[in-house]
Parts: sequence; C-alpha cells; structure tokens
Amino acid sequence: MSQDSSSRSQRATAPLRLIEGDLALVEKRIAEVIRAREPRLTEIADYLINAGGKRVRPAVALLVFRACGGVDVTDMVDLSVSLELIHTATLLHDDIIDSSDVRRGKDAAPVRFGIADTLVTGDFLFSRAFQVCGRFEENIVRWAADACVQLTEGEILQGRFRRNTAVTEQDYFEIIARKTASLFAVGTRIAAYLAKMPAADVDEMERCGREIGIAFQMIDDVLDIEGDPAKTGKRVGADLIDGNPSLTVVWGLTLPAVRRAFLEEDCGAAAIEEALAALKEGGIATRVREAAVAHATAAAAIIDRLPASSFRDNIRALVCDLVDRQL
Repeated sequence: MSQDSSSRSQRATAPLRLIEGDLALVEKRIAEVIRAREPRLTEIADYLINAGGKRVRPAVALLVFRACGGVDVTDMVDLSVSLELIHTATLLHDDIIDSSDVRRGKDAAPVRFGIADTLVTGDFLFSRAFQVCGRFEENIVRWAADACVQLTEGEILQGRFRRNTAVTEQDYFEIIARKTASLFAVGTRIAAYLAKMPAADVDEMERCGREIGIAFQMIDDVLDIEGDPAKTGKRVGADLIDGNPSLTVVWGLTLPAVRRAFLEEDCGAAAIEEALAALKEGGIATRVREAAVAHATAAAAIIDRLPASSFRDNIRALVCDLVDRQL
C-alpha cells in the first residue's frame, strides 16, 4: 500500500474520526483485491486508487451503516470496497473518453500507462468488484449491478450532450443521477439493508444517498470553474475544454463567451479564461452552490430521522463538509 493510502486516516476530517478503523479496513481490503498475477494491472490500479481520493463513497456508506445500528462491519467493508473499485474503474474509463491529461494532480493513467492497459485495468477493477460482492445475496448483487448499468447509461447520455447546446437542466440532472449519485445511493441502500432497517427506511436511505451524490457533483462543477488546481488536482475549466454539460455550463449557455467555449473544440486558453470570467461575473457558481446546499439539506432531513447518535451527527457533518469544500 502506498504512503498516501497508509497516512490517509491521519488526515481524516473530524466527521470521519469515528470510522477511522472501518476505513483502515477498507484500505487493507483494497490492497488485497487489486493484486493480480500480472503486476502491470496492480501497478495501474494502485496508481489511481491511492492517488489521494477522499473515499467519500465508503465513508458515507459506513457512517450510514453505523448510524442505522449496524455492528459487525465486515460485510459493509467488502461492499464499500466493491463500490470504490467500481468508482475507480469509471475514472480510468473517463480519462480515456475525455482524453484527460491530469487526474488528482498527476498524469492521468492513459498518459502514463497507455490507453490499452488503462482500459484493461478498468475492466479488471469491475471484475474484482463483483468478485468481492458476488458472495452476497441476490438483492445486494442486483442493486450493485443496477448501479453499474446506470453509470454506463449516464456516460452515454453525457456523451450525447457533449458540445450540444440543446442540453437542459433536466438532462443534467438525469446524467448525474445515473453517473454520480447512483453509487452514493446504492451504498446507503445497502448500508441500511445490512443494518436490518425496515424496507421503507432502506428506501429512504437510498434517497438520502442520491441527494448527497447530487450535491457532491454540483460542488465539483463549481470547483471546475473556481477551484485551485494545486488542491483539486484538476485543470480549471475542464468541463468547458472537454465540452461536458456541467450545471455551471448548462446555466451559463446564455452567456456568449460560455456558449462559444462550449461549442468549439480547441478554442484556446484565452477563450476558456473569458468563459470562466463570464461564469463568475454572472453569479453562476453562487447559484450552483445554493442548489447543492438545497440537495444537502434534503439529505440532512432524512438523516435527522435516524436515532440520535454520534454516527448520525457525523453523517450530517460530513455532508456539510462536502458542500462547503473549497478543494
């Protein structure tokens, strides 16, 4: 395991301190399951998995499990690992699709290892994910598989609206519900289910995860136009450069500079800077942050119905951290 991974718990924010031990088990299990007979697969998988990701999805799922009364974390650790491997596989594939040069402040995997080996490693991680969760009952495997199907549908839908000014706010929400929120939602659903919550509460916790995922993605959209690349590990303006319909872009398409940058491939750094300035001056980032807070508030209302506990309070604090983040 890399130094980044081994020191991750030392950097944990306050809401995660209650589950530092659980997250350490996730890290240990990830290190076990990404080992392959072909060292190249392990090298590429480790390169991205331990490149500084925040493990937000496992953290949310584990906190929900504990807050719902879950005690034995063994199964939840395995499910958290599966979801993190699925997420990482999609990042590898995204970097190929978007021709990304940078991921988490380092060369993107296709740049460092080549497209072919990166693609195969994504397939390897998907396979490992279902190898881990395949031991569970049919419901859980089906929910995880459904989330993967939604991810692929979201990717295709996003591609349909790449550099397409016909994209609407409704299209955006459909994309992120499938591509981002689906993994949060299935994680919180499985967490409540494994904690033996009643069926209606399991459904509510799934809705909570979806709201958290939507808020998380909206803040990512904001950071794409005003984040510090040294902290986010991403290029500023990547969505405009790649023609991706983020919410900041969708709401900014009435601004001529944004519309030009969104439509034109290789439009140049000056045009991207002009579009970013227009988005900031137009107050788009503030509007998107406010929308993210509304979804986080909806998630918090569901969380507040759980029995009082430190775990419940820490889920709420984590959600607040996610929408307040500046990096």
